[in-house]
Amino acid sequence: MTQNIYDDPGFFEGYSRLQRSVDGLAGAAEWPAIRALLPDLHGLDVVDLGCGFGWFCRWAAEHGAAGVLGLDVSDNMLARARAETTDACIRYDKADLERLQLPAGGFDLVYSSLAFHYIKDFAGLLINIRQALKPGGRLIFSIEHPIYMAPRQPEWLVGADGGKVWPLNAYQIEGPRVTNWLAEGVVKQHRTMGTTLNLLIKSGFTIAHVEEWSPSDAELALHPEWAIERERPMFLLISTRT
Repeated sequence: MTQNIYDDPGFFEGYSRLQRSVDGLAGAAEWPAIRALLPDLHGLDVVDLGCGFGWFCRWAAEHGAAGVLGLDVSDNMLARARAETTDACIRYDKADLERLQLPAGGFDLVYSSLAFHYIKDFAGLLINIRQALKPGGRLIFSIEHPIYMAPRQPEWLVGADGGKVWPLNAYQIEGPRVTNWLAEGVVKQHRTMGTTLNLLIKSGFTIAHVEEWSPSDAELALHPEWAIERERPMFLLISTRT
């Protein structure tokens, strides 16, 4: 089962104070780049996996989507999303993405923002998403960049003489990463970029766009604190087609 850290009171309180939680899509640095990848939503059936407070669901409805389904494992997230949504074409349900079952051919667009790096069985999730998309449908998502996720405490190898030698290469070692972000023990799943892209290809997706997000000069002038994103990207944005 997906770790439901968002229903931890301390984590949820901290998350609710983040800029992207307060200002919505406008508060997410990578949103303009993701928005540029999205198709015309008029008449489309859309599902948002890991919908959080429902910001994207409401944006999709405002931009003409015929129906929008927001799914999240967190009761706290869903309660907030429902409280702030009035559009009748939007529906929210609780779902664990590790055990997701979407209707076959039910959607034109599957969207997800910063949720897939929590998923252990990413291959299984992609198979389910692929069958849920209509012909010509799209999967567009963002995750934490593998370079950003990779670091962990060094694990030293023991040499033949019993002494310590170089630590293992953190980036190439895939698997869980335990971090203390807003709360202790937050578990994320590190995969290399190669693994992520190859899983998409093996699942039947055609990769249309890959972006290692970095702020533009104009964005950097407004947000000098984003300069580190030019040294190591925080976000990986991927657009695919069936």
